[in-house]
Amino acid sequence: MNAELKQKTKRTEVGVVLSNKAEKTIVVSVNKLEKHPLFKKYIRRRKKMMAHDELNQCNIGDTVEIIESRPLSKRKCWQLKQVLQKAV
Repeated sequence: MNAELKQKTKRTEVGVVLSNKAEKTIVVSVNKLEKHPLFKKYIRRRKKMMAHDELNQCNIGDTVEIIESRPLSKRKCWQLKQVLQKAV
């Protein structure tokens, strides 16, 4: 088998930074709209994820893209990919 076919693509999410208090860690809020299976109404869902920020470059309110990685601690299994928009 070809090695390229076996590779899984890593998930990416876009969210807003809620906290950057910890060293090299940011808390990112990821919002999603999903349709209720029975009532067919759209529901807002929010998930808080901890991500690794090696250079401590993010501030509260920044829009960032995070990518899935290996577990770095108990709750941290995402890494900062790029800052899409800086907070004003």
